[in-house]
Amino acid sequence: MGWNSFIWFAIPAFICWCLGAFFAWKGKKAQVYGFTLLGIAVFFYFILGMWISLERPPLRTMGETRLWYSFFMPVAGIIVYSRWRYKWILSFSTMMALVFICVNLFKPEIHSKTLMPALQSPWFAPHVIVYIFSYALLGAAAVMALFILIRKEKITSKEMNLTDNLVYVGTTFLTFGMLFGALWAKEAWGHYWAWDPKETWAAVTWMAYMLYIHYRKADSKDMQTAAWIILAAFICLQMCWWGINYLPSAKGISIHSYN
Repeated sequence: MGWNSFIWFAIPAFICWCLGAFFAWKGKKAQVYGFTLLGIAVFFYFILGMWISLERPPLRTMGETRLWYSFFMPVAGIIVYSRWRYKWILSFSTMMALVFICVNLFKPEIHSKTLMPALQSPWFAPHVIVYIFSYALLGAAAVMALFILIRKEKITSKEMNLTDNLVYVGTTFLTFGMLFGALWAKEAWGHYWAWDPKETWAAVTWMAYMLYIHYRKADSKDMQTAAWIILAAFICLQMCWWGINYLPSAKGISIHSYN
């Protein structure tokens, strides 16, 4: 399956996710699950087809990671909806998925079959997949933080509890992603950690979210400060994900440069 086929899977999947979000507002759970899961299945079928076509997991380029982010946003949305019944979460996850779908449609990247030896480790796929899923959850937490800052005194404990839960689960997957990455690094380069620019920002990101968790566990009632911590942590996450590509310290020396 080629990249040119992406639009024929992305559009039906997006329509299904829109219908799922619509029925969430109508309170019709059967239709919510039916359409959302159908869209997820259609989108995953394309990922699976790419996987077979490339003869490797589609996880190397930024375009390929955006593909997974588009997939995991509705997955995260339906999980949150199932657990807490927030009607808006599927609308948010659908719009976020659309953003990354559009980027991949208007700025497609070359998807080569070539996979350098360092990326042929069995730890590579779980490392990236778990990380992207955590990014989806922490992205939702960042949106909630903006909502808290805008609404201010109108925020209730319900919104803050949702934000906490998104960060707790997202940080858990972030931690597993780091552990898988360390195992991958040991196999590929002979060491668990090298303070490469990407690894450094990964550590900074993890510590930023741990700061939020400890701040909240200290029974802090200052929701505005908590929201700012989340946004700062999310900026660190963006630096870890793609921002380091523009740092002079990462050019030519980073072990995470695969070109």
